[in-house]
Amino acid sequence: MFEKLKLTEDRFEEISEKLSSPDIISDNELYAKLMKEYKSLTPIVEKYREYTAAVNDRDGAKELLEESGSDKEMKELARAELEDAEERIAEISEELKILLIPRDPNDDKNVIIEIRGGAGGDEASLFANSLFRMYSMYAESRRWKIDILNANPTELGGFKEISFSIEGEGAYSRLKYESGVHRVQRVPETESQGRIHTSTVTVAVLPEADEVELEINPADIKTDVFRASGAGGQHINKTESAVRLTHIPTGLVVECQDERSQYKNKDKAMKILRSRLLDKLTEEQNDKIASDRRSQVGTGSRSERIRTYNFPEGRVTDHRIGLTIYRLEHILNGNMDEIIDALATADQAAKLSAQGDE
Repeated sequence: MFEKLKLTEDRFEEISEKLSSPDIISDNELYAKLMKEYKSLTPIVEKYREYTAAVNDRDGAKELLEESGSDKEMKELARAELEDAEERIAEISEELKILLIPRDPNDDKNVIIEIRGGAGGDEASLFANSLFRMYSMYAESRRWKIDILNANPTELGGFKEISFSIEGEGAYSRLKYESGVHRVQRVPETESQGRIHTSTVTVAVLPEADEVELEINPADIKTDVFRASGAGGQHINKTESAVRLTHIPTGLVVECQDERSQYKNKDKAMKILRSRLLDKLTEEQNDKIASDRRSQVGTGSRSERIRTYNFPEGRVTDHRIGLTIYRLEHILNGNMDEIIDALATADQAAKLSAQGDE
């Protein structure tokens, strides 16, 4: 570990020198790339330097203890310094292990979230709207920008499906744990007997793909235009503004009809398609990793039931980590940090454990 840390410090110093070079400063793309790496290495190097300072303090305290002879006061002082240094070394070592966990390369990216009603008909569509509201309120609390890319609303005020982007620092790092099946248990307003119904909604969280990292051959895209359909909206069924993109090699299909402009719909559809293709490539790469080496918490199969929202009991249960919170309305109002923090901590612990097994 410490050999790796020394190499990291050397790389940090190398980048620091390069960033002051006029040639690098004049190259915007290279400067931005190096600055991003410099920023990512800074907390590791700072913590490593704290560690080396603590080791020096420990060695100094040992020398003082050996040289103190029969001086009781000096020995006491040296022992106290030695104990303090050893405590700091142990504490910083654990912090360094966490900092050295390989970062998800997508963590700093914006996201595209796709929510679809599953089993449960109208009730599932209504809950899809509830989840959209929850994520929107969470994004607003973090000052992230939301943009609806495509929506298929129902007459009752739900969504058969809705896709939207969230732009903001660390959006993917916080929301990546939301992919999977969300289950709701409640009494629908239309239920006269007061029976609890169970419905499901699927959520997919995709890191937004940049054009430079994923090139799509225009010849591989089939474009169809058609009249938009759905609940409400003056432009519905009036013009052929809706767009359907089919990626021929993979068979992926994306529709977008939220905008009045065909061109805007095509841009938004391409944004979704690019992110789905990146997600597909990432999933294929992850599938090559042996199952005993996987350590992510719930960022895998979308068919996995990850969470239950039980209205009669006012509780939310995340099945991946066995967490139950009896503040359902609080969470549905966008106060998600307690769940996300717990998932991130469990993910971190799993990765630390996987590192120890290697």
